[in-house]
Amino acid sequence: MDTAMAAVVRETGAFGGLLYVLPPGDDALWLILVAGVPREFVVPWRRVALTDPMPVADAVRERRLVWVPGQESMARHYPRPALVLPYDFALSAAPVTSSAEVRGGLVLLWSGARSPEPSPGVRDAIERGCHRLGTLLQQAVDRGDPLPPPGRPRTLSPAARRAVSPGEAEVVASFVDRLPGGSCALDTNGRITFATPTAADLLGADPADLVGALPWEALPWMDVPQVEDRYRAAMVSRKPQSFVVLRPPDVWLSFELYPDASGISVRITGTDPSERAPAPSSEPAAGPSRATLLYHLMQLAATLTEAVGVQDVVDQTADQLMPALGAQGMVLMTSEDGRLKILGYRGYRADVMSRFDGVPLSLDIPGTKVLTSGVPSFFASFDDLNRAYPSTVHEDGMAAWAFMPLIASGRPIGSLLLSYRRPHAFPPGERAVLTSLAGLVGQALDRARLYDSKNNLAHRLQSALLPHSLPHLPGLRVTARYLPAARGLGIGGDFYDLIRLDRHTVAATIGDVQGHNVDAAVLMGQVRTAVHAHATVGAPPDHVLAGTNRLLTDLDPGLFTSCLYVHLDLARRRACLATAGHPPPLLRHADGRTELLRVTPGLLLGIDPDVRYPTLEFALPRGCVLVLYTDGLVEAPGVDLDDATAALAGLVEHADPTDLDAMADTLIRHAPTPGDDIALLLIGPGA
Repeated sequence: MDTAMAAVVRETGAFGGLLYVLPPGDDALWLILVAGVPREFVVPWRRVALTDPMPVADAVRERRLVWVPGQESMARHYPRPALVLPYDFALSAAPVTSSAEVRGGLVLLWSGARSPEPSPGVRDAIERGCHRLGTLLQQAVDRGDPLPPPGRPRTLSPAARRAVSPGEAEVVASFVDRLPGGSCALDTNGRITFATPTAADLLGADPADLVGALPWEALPWMDVPQVEDRYRAAMVSRKPQSFVVLRPPDVWLSFELYPDASGISVRITGTDPSERAPAPSSEPAAGPSRATLLYHLMQLAATLTEAVGVQDVVDQTADQLMPALGAQGMVLMTSEDGRLKILGYRGYRADVMSRFDGVPLSLDIPGTKVLTSGVPSFFASFDDLNRAYPSTVHEDGMAAWAFMPLIASGRPIGSLLLSYRRPHAFPPGERAVLTSLAGLVGQALDRARLYDSKNNLAHRLQSALLPHSLPHLPGLRVTARYLPAARGLGIGGDFYDLIRLDRHTVAATIGDVQGHNVDAAVLMGQVRTAVHAHATVGAPPDHVLAGTNRLLTDLDPGLFTSCLYVHLDLARRRACLATAGHPPPLLRHADGRTELLRVTPGLLLGIDPDVRYPTLEFALPRGCVLVLYTDGLVEAPGVDLDDATAALAGLVEHADPTDLDAMADTLIRHAPTPGDDIALLLIGPGA
């Protein structure tokens, strides 16, 4: 395995690679072998779920070669790894297969940016390497050999360097001593393997204390984000890096890092920071520090996971990104039917946004290209913006703009505008970070728009299935409430209806279909229609429920329904009810006394086609109020149902019977936190 891995790295010209295995029946890839990079760098990706937005997951899941030619492409398509490793490198990911079965995935790394597509030679070398590795993994499975334990990858040792003769070693040592400043060497894990006396003197340490230690461990003053960041940049990009750091109390040291496959050579010299300092600027040219960005990244990632709607995404993005990046304006945009749609903004006047919201998409509008192409645009000044968009009027009071695509599922779904009141340079590193952050926002926005769409559909479906209005009869007062469950789609199976039969008779029904989804809502509509059809032909309550029950058992929906039906004769002031497993109604008398109308319940609808439903006749005294409700109004975990019903009766008793709307609001307000839907129908048969 080590030989095959080393061969594919060498033949492709890559500097390193990662080998993942897909255990049979598992839904995640496990890292088992690392070549060319410190194992610590890949700790976040020891386990990669097949659904993760990662190159190797896409390659294995889709059985194709994924090619990421550079930092910008990584930031656009894979923002999470791009934010952790915002360095200049290229990457490929390919499935490792054997006998047409995927055994794992191979990731290869190259220094710097590459061409948009891999060359035929590189592609062939990747395919050969994946085939060799897949064959070895298959052979291990056939032999019953255990694979390396998940989460504990091995590191492939660097190729052995050529032997150096004593005479050559003496010449090399003399050469190093003659160089200005000091020199030291780090291995691939960042530990110091060699330091010249001059280097030790500049660092203010004993050479014996340096060898074998990490620089930021042996020298506490080097434990700053900039030092480790430049070390990581050197190892990942395999390009020279440099930085200046203060050795307390007042010694400034310049470090130059030169990486290769065996580690990093470091040159150290004393320096005067004033000679290297840039001209004073009102804005930092490189943007916020990496440590600051990582902090706000964690905050943004954590809060975006809790965002449930588009407005949540707008608010969280503005709250986290604008302070972190020093921006004064932000706009989230998308396109709808060929027009620009402003989803949300911060730092802009409403009249400016309203002029752009809904305008036809045009190449004359800044940011339109980002929406269609997915390529970010950066303008350090209005002159830069005006050159790209000559017809633009400078009306927003800003001086620099960054337009980033919002990418989800590999396609642009919108754009994020960040703007600054002063000219702002966008160096390559900051551009990559901004694009990566926009990628996180894009994924959150995609989820939020789906949530909003489902929520809107739920409300529209629910309102279509429930009565738009209740009929008016002389002397009859009625009010209704519906409250969806706190979980799920905000749609459920609770329903109510009031059916006018003639001038003096009316039917009322209330019910609850099992479930909180679209199936429950559709069945609720069928039940309500069936009850309405049987009621309008003058059937008594027991026949209405029996006919509806036979229909449901024929449909066999797999869901059960409780239902209560009441026939009210307003002229005779009499009523008759029947119930299919539904909570009994309450009757409040004019003097406040409230009674539970107990009737022997029949089976729930949809179970037995031949069940009978007993009825109960009762009087409707003057000034009474009939209360029909679903179990969501009384049921709560750990609360006895009889106690909860008695508490509801107490609320009804003390409510004002002349104001049914106020009574309904009181009952809903004192209901348990809705884990279930609530339907409520209050009927006052007249004074």
